[in-house]
Amino acid sequence: MLRIAFFEDSMVENFSPIAILRPVFELRCGHFSLRERVLRSLDVAEWGACVRPWMAESYREEHPESHVNDERWLKQGLTLLINGRWLFNPHQIVDADRDSVGVCGETIAWIVLDPDEVAVLDSEDWEEGLARLARRRRPVAVEGEMLSYPWDLVHHNPQRLTEDFFLRRRGPSLQIPQHQVAILGPIEHVQIDPLAEIDPFVVIDARSGPVWIEAGAKVLAFTRLEGPCYIGRDTQLFRALVREGTSIGPVCRVGGEIEESIFQGYSNKYHDGFLGHSYVGSWVNLGALTSNSDLKNDYSAVKVPLSGISVATGSTKVGSFIGDHTKTALCSLMNTGTAVGVMSMLLPGGELLPKHIPSFSRIWHGTLEGLTEEGLNAGLAAARIAMSRRNQELTPAAERLLRHAYQETTTERTRALQRAASLNAPNDPAKTGP
Repeated sequence: MLRIAFFEDSMVENFSPIAILRPVFELRCGHFSLRERVLRSLDVAEWGACVRPWMAESYREEHPESHVNDERWLKQGLTLLINGRWLFNPHQIVDADRDSVGVCGETIAWIVLDPDEVAVLDSEDWEEGLARLARRRRPVAVEGEMLSYPWDLVHHNPQRLTEDFFLRRRGPSLQIPQHQVAILGPIEHVQIDPLAEIDPFVVIDARSGPVWIEAGAKVLAFTRLEGPCYIGRDTQLFRALVREGTSIGPVCRVGGEIEESIFQGYSNKYHDGFLGHSYVGSWVNLGALTSNSDLKNDYSAVKVPLSGISVATGSTKVGSFIGDHTKTALCSLMNTGTAVGVMSMLLPGGELLPKHIPSFSRIWHGTLEGLTEEGLNAGLAAARIAMSRRNQELTPAAERLLRHAYQETTTERTRALQRAASLNAPNDPAKTGP
C-alpha cells in the first residue's frame, strides 16, 4: 500500500482567485479533484499534504485523516510526492520507484521521497529542495497535463469528464421509464444513482459524451443535460440547460444555461442567466439573470486579470473565474475573461462589470470599494448564515483563513482602487486646455 503526499509548487499563485482558500489539488476537474481521484483509484495506506503554511490549520481540520505539512510523518517511510497541478490517470504511477522522477514537460510530476531525504526539503525553499533531489534521479516522461492557469481546468474538463466516467462506471445505469425521461444516445453512457430523483420531462443527451448523476441529486422537469457532464451529490437542477463539458459539484442549486463550466460545490445559480467557460468557487451566489460573456465580438484571444495582472489565455472562449463567498445581485453582467476574488459583492449599475474585481471588495453601482474591517466582519457573518443553511459551519480555523486572505490581498485591492480612482478622475483643465 502506498503512502502519498500531494504538494503545491510556486505556480499555485497563478490559480488566484479560485485557489486562494484551497490547495490547487482540491480544484475540481471532471468528477473529482486530483486528491479525490488518486485516493479513489489507488490503494493508499496514508496520505499527506504540503500546502501554504497559512492554509494548514483549516485544511487539517477539513481532512483530519491527513498529515499536513508534517515533516515527522514524512520521515516514517517512503512517500510518493505528487504535484497538485498534474492532471493524469492515477494508474500511471503504480510503478513509481526510488531511482526515477516523473516529469511532465519540464516540471516534476512525482518523486519518491526517502525518509533520509526529508532534511533536504528546507521549509523556506521546499521547491528547490525537490529540484535537488530530482537531479539525482533518472527522469521519466509521464502522460497527462501540467495545469498552469484556472482556464486550463475548464479546457480539459470535457475530456476528464469522459475519462472519469469510464474509470469508475459501476455497471448498468438505473433504468428509467421512457415516458418519464428521454435518454438520447447509448443508455450505457448514462449513470444515475438509485438515490437520485429525476422528474418527468427531463432530457438526457449522451450522444456527445457520458452523463453521471450522483446520489441525492434532484433534476426537475424541463431540464436538459448534455454530455459529457457531471451532477454532484445533493445538487438540484431547476429547469436548467446544462451544456456539454460541465461539472457541478455537491450541494449546488443551479438553473439557467451553463456551458463548459465548473462549480466547485455548495454554490447557487438558481435563476435564469448564462454561465459559460467559467469556474465558480464554493459558497458563491449568482443572483437572478447574472450572466457572463465567454466570447469577444471580434473573436480575438482573451486576457484574464489574475491578481490584477493581465494574462493572455491563447483562447477565444474564456468566461469568468469567481472566488469563494462572492455574491452577485440582480442582472449582474460579467465581461469576457473576468476574475472576481473571494468574498466580493457585485451590485450592478446597468453596465458591464470590471474585468478585475479583487477579493474583499464590492462594486456599488459601478464604483469599486474595498471592504473595511467592519465590512469584512459583515461578510463573515453572512458566510456563517449561508453555510448554516447547508448544515455546514464557518469554523474558527476557516475564519482565520479568510482573515489571512484579507491581509494577503491588501496590495492587490489597493492597486485596483487606485487604478479605478485614476480612471474616474475628472480631467485637469490646466493640462487639457479649454
